[in-house]
This record gives sequence, C-alpha cells and structure tokens, in this order.
Amino acid sequence: MFSTLKRTAKLLRVPTQAERDMAYLNEAGDRYDLEARERNLNNRNRGFAL
Repeated sequence: MFSTLKRTAKLLRVPTQAERDMAYLNEAGDRYDLEARERNLNNRNRGFAL
C-alpha cells in the first residue's frame, strides 16, 4: 500500500527550476546551441535580480 502511495507522490512531484534548466541545457545539439541556451538562461535570471 505504501509503495503505491510513494510511486504516486513521485509522479505528482513538480520538477524544480534547476531541474528544468538542466533539462533545457541537456537538449542542446552542439556547443553553439549550448552557449546560446546558457546566455538565454543568464539573461532571464538577470532580469529578476533586484
């Protein structure tokens, strides 16, 4: 019974921002794409800094 509950809880867990960012970076096709994605994330994160 508890294993089913644990499995369900894992399925409902929302990935953190860091996990989503890492998945986005891992999808890069080559070095240039990776660098562009890194710049994209840096620019996005810089926009929220106060």
